[in-house]
Amino acid sequence: MFNDLMLISILEKINGLYEGIFAPVDELVEKLPLAEWITDAICDSIHLLPFLFIIFLLIEIIEYYYADKINELLKKTGKYGVAVGALAAIFPQCGFSVIASSLYSKRIISRGCLLAVYLATSDETIPILLATPAKAYLIIPIVGIKLFIGILMGYFIDLIFPIKLIPDTGQDININTTEEGCCKHNIEHGHKREIIIHPLMHTLNVFVFILIITLILNYCLTNIAITDFISGGKIIQPFLAALIGLIPNCAISIGLTLMLIKGTITFGALMAGLLSNAGLGLLVLLKNNDFKDSLKIVFILFLISTVSGIAINFLL
Repeated sequence: MFNDLMLISILEKINGLYEGIFAPVDELVEKLPLAEWITDAICDSIHLLPFLFIIFLLIEIIEYYYADKINELLKKTGKYGVAVGALAAIFPQCGFSVIASSLYSKRIISRGCLLAVYLATSDETIPILLATPAKAYLIIPIVGIKLFIGILMGYFIDLIFPIKLIPDTGQDININTTEEGCCKHNIEHGHKREIIIHPLMHTLNVFVFILIITLILNYCLTNIAITDFISGGKIIQPFLAALIGLIPNCAISIGLTLMLIKGTITFGALMAGLLSNAGLGLLVLLKNNDFKDSLKIVFILFLISTVSGIAINFLL
C-alpha cells in the first residue's frame, strides 16, 4: 500500500510539473476560435510531442547498438527461444516482429516463438504512457500481462503444433534482412544519421496519428452517447479490439491506448488489441511464409487475444 501511494504521489507531482510547462502553449491554443473539443485535442497532442521524441530517441539508440545482438541470440536459443523472444519483444521497437517473421519463414524459430514475439510485442503504447505521467502506472501491468501470455501460449503452441526447424550447423544462414520497419527505415542496416532522423520522423507520424485519433474521440465523447457501449463491452469490445489489432499499423496501438486513457474502452479490450497487434510482422509473414500456415498463425493470434481480453475483463 505504501509503495502504491508513493508511486501515485510521484506521478501526480510529475503530472503537475508537466501541465505547468505547457501552460503558455495551452493559453495560446485556447485563444483560437475553435470548439472546445478541438482545442483540447490540440493541447493534449502537443503535450506529448517533446516527450515522445526523447523516448523514441532513446529507443533508437538502444535498437541501433543492440538489435543485431538480440536477433543473433534468438537464432541460437533453441528451447529457450519462446522466453527470449517474448522478453526481447516487450522492448518498444518496431523491427523485432519483422525479424521474427523472417526467421520463422526460414524455420529457424518455432511457431510458438513467433507467436510469443507477436503477443509480447510493444509498439507505441509504452511511449505514449511514458509521455502521459498520470497513466504511466499502467505500463507494468500491460507489459507483465503481455509477457506472461506470450511465454505461456508460446510454449503451449509449440507443444500442440510442433514444427521441424533447420538444424544449427554452425554456419551463417541466409536471412532476408532488407525488410523495412516503420517510417521506411531499414531495420538492420541503418546509418548513424538515422539515430536522429528516424525518431524525428516517427515522432511526427505518431503526433499526426494522436491528433487525428484524439479529435475523433473528443468529438464522439462530446456529441455521441457511448455509455451503453462502454458498460456492455466485456465481450464485444475485446473481440472487436483483437480484430482491429490485426491491422499492421502503429496507429492501432495509439488509438487503443488513447481510448483507454479517455475511458472509452475497457482494460481487457485494450489488452486484446495490443496482444493481436504484431505491427509489420504480419505483413512480412504473409509475404514470405506459406499462406495457409500464415492464416493459421493469424487465427491463433486472434483467438488468444480475444479470449485473453474477455478473461481480463471478467477477472478485473
